[in-house]
Amino acid sequence: MLELLSPFTWSLVAIVILVFGGLSVGLSMLSGSFLYLLLKGQDPSIASETLLQGLFNSYTLLAIPLFILAADIMNIGNLADKLLRFCQALVGRFRGGLGHVNVVSSLIFSGMSGSAVADAVGMGKIIIGMMTKNGQYSPAYAAAITAATATIGPIIPPSIPMVIYALVSDQSVGYLFAAGLLPGLLMAFAMGFINFWVARRRGFPVDEVVPLSDIPRITWQAFPALMLPVILLGGIYGGIMTPTEAAAVAAAYALIVSMVLYRSVSVRQLWATLTSGSRSAASIGILIAGSMAFNYVITRENVPVTISDLLSSMALSKTGFLIMVNLLILGLGCILEGGAILLIIVPMLIPSVQAMGIDLVHFGVIVVVNSMIGLITPPYGLLLFIVSSVTEEPIAQVIKEVWPFIFALILALLLITFNADFVLFLPRLLGYGL
Repeated sequence: MLELLSPFTWSLVAIVILVFGGLSVGLSMLSGSFLYLLLKGQDPSIASETLLQGLFNSYTLLAIPLFILAADIMNIGNLADKLLRFCQALVGRFRGGLGHVNVVSSLIFSGMSGSAVADAVGMGKIIIGMMTKNGQYSPAYAAAITAATATIGPIIPPSIPMVIYALVSDQSVGYLFAAGLLPGLLMAFAMGFINFWVARRRGFPVDEVVPLSDIPRITWQAFPALMLPVILLGGIYGGIMTPTEAAAVAAAYALIVSMVLYRSVSVRQLWATLTSGSRSAASIGILIAGSMAFNYVITRENVPVTISDLLSSMALSKTGFLIMVNLLILGLGCILEGGAILLIIVPMLIPSVQAMGIDLVHFGVIVVVNSMIGLITPPYGLLLFIVSSVTEEPIAQVIKEVWPFIFALILALLLITFNADFVLFLPRLLGYGL
């Protein structure tokens, strides 16, 4: 019976076995693609040629390692401390104030890093320490809200997942960034409401009130860090810089502010940051390379066309299709990393999205938000494991505390899914669709 399996089926089986065997998704897809070419009697170098052309012909991809570098520099500098003090001055005076500080700080930091992991690892470590000090908040709750708020990072521009989606959908990075702003604010509002509700139920303390006379000084100290999103987004939407150039400017600005103004980064720390950033960029690069090779395979097998024909035969309405896509990606998010979903699953769906008349920028925001929810969805939510290791709290306790935030984010996702005008409001102001 195994002899009846097609080369494509053997390729899929090989990828699944390798992934569950512990090999990275990118290398697994490369291996499966090579196996497919060998079984088809084609030159295996086709896979190498395909991925090299894809990598070298995409100038936009350069933004990814540069955004990673900018986020890493901000994490080792004093930028996070200054921003947290600023956020504490704004919202720390309310009940459950440090929870609100967590939400607002993630909102601001997301306008600089573009990465949920960078947010959780950098800003998250500091805010978790503040929340658990003196037993004000349980470690499990501090970890849960930190993981949940980190999902805002890739929605508020800049966004590494949006850059990846732009690659597979051939859409404008600038318009995708603009489309993510209001949904990101909606997600922050939803999590702020959950924190307010939990704080009232559990009697969380009112944190130390920062005197109004100190706010101008605190704001001035945080001003260089707060200017980074302004420079970044102003440059992109003012037509001064491309997103890739803006990523380079963000990295350079973060370095200057950290080393010259705050004087908080040594040469040794900078070298360690460059090394770790290179490893992170390489892992994403391998994932992208593997997806490009495997996309050649699925294109040769006419998989996107087959899926499009199957969906057409089901006579789904636009609403039904979007519900199905959300359920699919939410389910896959429980076991797959967001980048893999964007690079493997989404390209197969795009022909159907176009046939349904669904706007590709709107669809991009839907799938990115959905993929980020997967980062905190049991059993394999990456952010849950990160914050669990930071707090040394059992993962089961963190999962128990994160469910209200997952529920709030799914409600926000539904609003984003079925209200395209809300998502596309800012892109249209900037000329999208004209």
